[in-house]
Amino acid sequence: MNSGIYREGRRIGDAGPVVGTRQRAADCGGFAWIGLHDPTPDEFESVSHEFELHELLVEDALKAHQRAKVDGYEDVFFLVLKSAAYQNPDRIVVGEIQFIIGPAFVLTIRHGDATPLAGVRAELEADPKLLALGPAAVVYAAADRVVDDYVSVIEELETDVDEAEAAVFSEERLNPAERIFGLKREVLEMLRNVMPVADVVHDLERADQVLVDPALHPYFRDVHDHVQRVLSRLELVRDLLTDALNANLAQVSVRQNNDMRTISAWAALIAAPTLLAGVWGMNFTHMPELDWVVGYPVAIGTMVLAVVLLWRQFKRSGWI
Repeated sequence: MNSGIYREGRRIGDAGPVVGTRQRAADCGGFAWIGLHDPTPDEFESVSHEFELHELLVEDALKAHQRAKVDGYEDVFFLVLKSAAYQNPDRIVVGEIQFIIGPAFVLTIRHGDATPLAGVRAELEADPKLLALGPAAVVYAAADRVVDDYVSVIEELETDVDEAEAAVFSEERLNPAERIFGLKREVLEMLRNVMPVADVVHDLERADQVLVDPALHPYFRDVHDHVQRVLSRLELVRDLLTDALNANLAQVSVRQNNDMRTISAWAALIAAPTLLAGVWGMNFTHMPELDWVVGYPVAIGTMVLAVVLLWRQFKRSGWI
């Protein structure tokens, strides 16, 4: 747990024990910011009692795995944003950041290891003008950091796509279909989580005074614009992976055709002398070649000549 009480954009001290935090913040005319990371039910119980949270809100906060959304419970609002981080190899870890905003308090509950909020708190404390706009400023700063992390994930994905495309057109006989398909699944999963975030930020951009200070609307508008750019880049990466998968299938088909042509060419080279040997191997009564002194060399030479001529023709046409 990381906690503090803020008034006019400045930290006036730690929140201290959870009990009484709400009243202490209200008495000084500020708000309390309590940050939690993967709290257990027992750990969250004291917080829920102190801030008189609705039982459904408590259930959602502990369960996690919520979609990005904004819910209202009388004078308390529950917001969910999805965080993301890239892990090698080719894996995206999706987390969740929840915000519970009420009179004179904001709770941030982080599930997963993506997008730590310690740096967000430090940056906000260094910007009293922004922090003075209230608990919604905490939501803005965290949302901005979440979207920045999306961009970092996309940059890693774009590197993976470049590597997959290079493998598709490599001279080596590689088949990166499994990697491409895996990357596409990761991109689709991220799209599924990021799309609702755009709607949440758009709602915050138009929220009334109860939830968001009007001075913060331009800030949320800027975050919404960044989310739209992220979605566009994700869709582009998805399309590139689809094209790479199709190109890989085409490359496999071309290689198979080349292999079949090579096999057919070698089969023809073997079939030509086999045909001639079959003719001369027949037991006919009248075969003048059997009485020739040069009959055997002529037969062997004809077979060799036929093979050489076929090999030359196949080589010229690229079959061998």
